[in-house]
Amino acid sequence: MKLNNSRRDFIKKSALSTAGISMGALAFPASSYSRIIGANDRVNVGIVGFSGRAKGALIPAMLKHSGEMNFEFTAVSDIWNRRRDECVAYVHEKSGKTIQTARNNEELYDRKDVDVVIISTADFQHALHCKEAVEAGRDVYVEKPFAETMEDNRAARAAVEKTGKIVQVGSQRRSGSNYHAANEFIRSGKFGDIVMVEMSWNVNQPGRWRLPQLTKEIREEDTDWTRFLMNRPYEAWNPRKYLEYRLFWPYSSGIPGQWMAHQIDTVHWFTGINHPRSVAANGGIYLWKDGRENFDTMTAVFDYGPLDDKSKGFQVVYSSRFTNSAGGTKEIYYSNGGELNLDTNMVTPRGGLSAGHAKGMGMEPNLLPEMTLAEAVQVETGADTGVDDMTSAHMRNWMECVRSRKKPNADVMAGYNHSIANIMTTAALRTGKFVTFDEKNQEVLAGGEVFKY
Repeated sequence: MKLNNSRRDFIKKSALSTAGISMGALAFPASSYSRIIGANDRVNVGIVGFSGRAKGALIPAMLKHSGEMNFEFTAVSDIWNRRRDECVAYVHEKSGKTIQTARNNEELYDRKDVDVVIISTADFQHALHCKEAVEAGRDVYVEKPFAETMEDNRAARAAVEKTGKIVQVGSQRRSGSNYHAANEFIRSGKFGDIVMVEMSWNVNQPGRWRLPQLTKEIREEDTDWTRFLMNRPYEAWNPRKYLEYRLFWPYSSGIPGQWMAHQIDTVHWFTGINHPRSVAANGGIYLWKDGRENFDTMTAVFDYGPLDDKSKGFQVVYSSRFTNSAGGTKEIYYSNGGELNLDTNMVTPRGGLSAGHAKGMGMEPNLLPEMTLAEAVQVETGADTGVDDMTSAHMRNWMECVRSRKKPNADVMAGYNHSIANIMTTAALRTGKFVTFDEKNQEVLAGGEVFKY
């Protein structure tokens, strides 16, 4: 497939992802467009990628608040013609509005009726699509994982910081009332120092991230495979990697990017520590041998500190499997006095220092009182604890920040930092080496060497 010069230049510029490189207006001739939105002006919203996440959560979340906030969908960009048509029909069904279509993001950002965008494309595309959007003068809601490589991570962060655009990363736990309560309780000091965190995400779903019927129906001529690949190495058309990308590296890290990204982000939020000091991990494809390249089972151990003589540090153990759903989703924080369980939303003295063990060491017992998170701390937030409610609250927070220009709940640094943890985990899983982070150069090191896909 040959590319004309202008399109080749666009793809090359969009894929530039070394730290500090920001193409600005060079990437999009129309990037000088950035309409100043007045308090009563309608905000026109573009959809970048009509994915299952866009259809199932993000578009409904925006529409829930669109009337009150005066936001309206106006256009969709998707490189597959079928998805463009489906998005037009879906938005019309839900809102009665007929939106316009763009074959790619160049066309979308040439439009004057797109002020902000919601990005829900393939995992590996999020960072560069965010970079494109802010350099084209648009505020962004971008799904997680924010980035799957440090090159893309640094490039997107630099572009957001340079342009000053409002970016909300789809880490919706940061808009959940129970998570806000947990953050306040831990930061108040009443919980005590974190000594351990256990996290898991278990399902028994051989069909998770599989789309067998759709892979039979898609045709290469109906989409743009070269544009899909962005800055990943070129390979021949593969409908599974286009549609089932979460099963294939380097298009997705799979479990780390999809599930762990949510949970490890809470560690950074609650503690103020940006990323792990080191990661060791392993896993494999133990049961679902369907051609996938990303693991169906994995476990990672993270070391967070101590960062200095005053901090104590702690470990995080994260495990996930597709092969048995027992245990479900779990997030438990431990201190010497007990536990904070974000599955039950309870604080309990479970595992705390008992009187018997304390007395023998000349110490006082350390047992937290049993209480709900709601009883532990009062937090003003409109969010609930359910996933759909958190997504709705998260979307509303972004919409409010588009108008107020305040920092949203999950700004670019939340995405940047969860991506560091994800990439460190991917490096450990794929190399089998002990992984650390080079703070000076902002690089992930596997066995002392920079990790490259």
